[in-house]
Amino acid sequence: MGVYLSTPKTEKLSEDGENDKLKFGLSSMQGWRATMEDAHSALLDLDNGTSFFGVFDGHGGRVVAKFCAKYLHREVLRSEAYAAGDLGAAAHKAFFRMDEMMRGQRGWRELQLLGDKINQFTGMIEGLIWSPRGSDSNAVHDDWAFEEGPHSDFTGPTCGSTACVAIVRNSQLVVANAGDSRCVISRNGQAYNLSRDHKPELEAERDRILKAGGYIQMGRVNGTINLARAIGDMEFKQNKFLTPDKQILTADPDVNTVELCDDDDFLVLACDGIWDCMSSQQLVDFIHEHIKTESSLSAVCERVLDRCLAPSTLGGEGCDNMTMILVQFKKPISQNNNASASEQSTGDTQLSDIPATEENGS
Repeated sequence: MGVYLSTPKTEKLSEDGENDKLKFGLSSMQGWRATMEDAHSALLDLDNGTSFFGVFDGHGGRVVAKFCAKYLHREVLRSEAYAAGDLGAAAHKAFFRMDEMMRGQRGWRELQLLGDKINQFTGMIEGLIWSPRGSDSNAVHDDWAFEEGPHSDFTGPTCGSTACVAIVRNSQLVVANAGDSRCVISRNGQAYNLSRDHKPELEAERDRILKAGGYIQMGRVNGTINLARAIGDMEFKQNKFLTPDKQILTADPDVNTVELCDDDDFLVLACDGIWDCMSSQQLVDFIHEHIKTESSLSAVCERVLDRCLAPSTLGGEGCDNMTMILVQFKKPISQNNNASASEQSTGDTQLSDIPATEENGS
């Protein structure tokens, strides 16, 4: 669904970077959609020894995705749990924090700034692909909740965004996800999903939606949105008798922690514009086919976007905005003698439990 252009916009925003542990490449493309609603984060040095990557697929507007790209990694970094070394808990709290921050006068003001025709912080024309500058990551935060103004009663944006992030520290990988963007790891050429697509027809999602007073029609929550979890979309989160994780729609992320090993080749984060067109294993195979011949990881991402772009809008698939981040691990990943991976999860997904290929029809 959505408004399509007569011809696709195939210009791409691409970026590469590396440190002593990781290399990454990314690329984003508007495609057939009338507007670009994706955003992303790619920070090799969230702090000394920690990297952060995220894709944010907006719907109903682009400002929530841009807000997450600007602020989610900052909230991870400033969390008490992060300071204590609990990356999973820090990520979990940061997802809910996005909804909290977008309410009230300060939230309204920040969303207005991000939605201007000319972005006042970057000078980029609205509608171009947007990602935060790494220098923003250590900005000091005010106490958002108490800013007064004519929009102090603002309940939050009606548009929303998926969020799928990966945090890498030494041999630890933490993936947090809400929505149907997806994170996949290649281990010895085999694709393993590290996130689950949150669709309304999943039993746990359906149960929560119905208990909260919502309904599912034609695969969409209250007949409008085809996701069961997202940041923003505040009209689905107004039941004052329910906690944020029990609302019709929730920002509650699945958090999956994996111990990396030397068998791990690379990590992929991508929005559903990619997964609509390729299964997890198909994408991993495609990357393995091109990663040694392309000049950069971003060039591999660009090839994937071109591969997924539909020749016309008749079929629907391949017509969405597309964003992909490819993270390659430099060997050896760990210095310990345990080459096998062990998984711990604060959500309900583990690498060993998820099929290598998954056709979700997302």
